[in-house]
Amino acid sequence: MKPLWITMLALLLCRGALAQDAPAPLKPGTGDDVASAYCNACHTSDYIIMNSMFLSADAWKAEVTKMRKAFGAPIDDETAAVITAYLAANYAVPAKP
Repeated sequence: MKPLWITMLALLLCRGALAQDAPAPLKPGTGDDVASAYCNACHTSDYIIMNSMFLSADAWKAEVTKMRKAFGAPIDDETAAVITAYLAANYAVPAKP
């Protein structure tokens, strides 16, 4: 019989490995539902929030293009424009003068 502390440790480790925090919700705004639906199909919105400290509006456009071209995200031109505009308006760093 295993000591009780080994069983308790195993349960704690499993609980930690299985626990998932819900992704942060996107900021409300025009296109948030489209961005959420398409972006969250492959990754959580945490990636958007994490990258918001680094990406300009042009960089967000490049990211959306990369998701479509390099990773094959099924996003048409019109939807890509909505997502890009939403990300630029809500998550882009200010342009440098």
